[in-house]
Amino acid sequence: MSLINTTIKPFHATAFHNGKFVPVSDADLKGKWSVVVFYPADFTFVCPTELGDLADHYATFKSMGVEIYSVSTDTHFTHKAWHDASDTIAKITYPMIGDPTGAITRAFDVMIEEEGLALRGTFVINPEGQIKLCEIHDNGIGRDASELLRKVQAAQYVASHPGEVCPAKWTPGAATLAPSLDLVGKL
Repeated sequence: MSLINTTIKPFHATAFHNGKFVPVSDADLKGKWSVVVFYPADFTFVCPTELGDLADHYATFKSMGVEIYSVSTDTHFTHKAWHDASDTIAKITYPMIGDPTGAITRAFDVMIEEEGLALRGTFVINPEGQIKLCEIHDNGIGRDASELLRKVQAAQYVASHPGEVCPAKWTPGAATLAPSLDLVGKL
């Protein structure tokens, strides 16, 4: 069953955020656009490239009213240790959620049970707490924050423009489509 248009499940966790341990729950993801990015583990190889890329684009996401949350099955203590040890991870100013029980990872259906690790899952959540985008990658395939940014822009556009849809490679300012009988077979 797809998670698209489902409401996120309740959760409570602790995140490492701007030098502090802070509580985070499903309630924090509601009332604004959110991106939740699952990754396998701290102190690994592809993960810092992705999280650093998100850190480089974080100001743009924030200017769009979007909060980023990264999640792994590590603890918030491990997130702090990684933040302190890695120049790339030290750039991160978005919350890094610890999920050592795997409850959040399972709720988003990205747990690799036999390893106790998450797949590379990306979820865009609207202000109502509904999942509008879900992408799950094999752990050897890294993600691109600029492409995620474009997809969030499209999700926000569609949400604020009922009756319009964004075609492939759409960017802000480009033409959209208004599905109708007149378009059938014309594209």
